This record gives sequence, C-alpha cells and structure tokens, in this order.
Amino acid sequence: MTEKSRVFTKKKALTIVFACALALLALILICRFMNRGPDLSTKEGREMFLSELGWQVDMTSETCRSVLIPDALDGVLERYNEMQLEQGYDLSRHLGERCEQYTYILENYPEATGGVFITIYVQNGKIIAGDIHTSSINGFMHGIRRAGDG
Repeated sequence: MTEKSRVFTKKKALTIVFACALALLALILICRFMNRGPDLSTKEGREMFLSELGWQVDMTSETCRSVLIPDALDGVLERYNEMQLEQGYDLSRHLGERCEQYTYILENYPEATGGVFITIYVQNGKIIAGDIHTSSINGFMHGIRRAGDG
C-alpha cells in the first residue's frame, strides 16, 4: 500500500459524510413508510382503519368529543390501560394530554344481542387506545383487535 492511499483527504471525508447522510435519509424514509396508516383525523381514515380491523360501523352514528387523559392511571383506568397494552397501545405515554374520542355503532359484532359500540381514541391522526363494549347490564368490554390480529 502506498503512502498516498493512506492519506485521508477532504474528498474521502466528504464521500464518507455524503454516504452516511444518504444511509440516514434512507433509514428515516423506510421508518416513516412502515409507520404509515390511515389519517384518523379524517372520517374516511377512521372508517378505513376500522375496516382494516374487520369491523363494519355505522358512520352516521359517529359521536366525537375531546377528552383529557388524567395525569395518573389508577383503578379502572389502570385496568383499561392493561387491556390497551395487550393491543399495542399505551395510555401512560399520553398522561395529561388531550385526544379525540370517536364512538360508533358496530354492525358486524358476532352474536350481538343489543347495541355494541366501538370507541377509538385519536391523537394527531393516530390511534392511542380503543375498545368494543355494550351498555347492557350484562355487558362486556374488550380491545378493538380481533383475536390473532396482534
């Protein structure tokens, strides 16, 4: 190896910096592309998201309200977050923050007797929590993902 090939020139340094910048940009674009999903700040995006989960909802039944997530999770809210964690969501990352709560009548719940509802919590166009529930006295509540959806 000659002495000249060991010299670290400006040209070699710029080439290395440029290659690293390209690799970083590619990584950012790949991560952004992989995390893409419907924009849940739009009605169409919410309908698409719920449809992708296999749920059919009555979009005309939509109710929306702004909610404040408490500063601490305790009691019922702590158990609710345990259900969210099983679905890949975590309300503890949003303590003290506002989000939008959207509720719909669920039309294709298996063996439904009476009204079944689906509620999703959306912040900045992304879901942060969700559940399926009934309001009957012998009702139930569980996550929005079907068994095996992960």
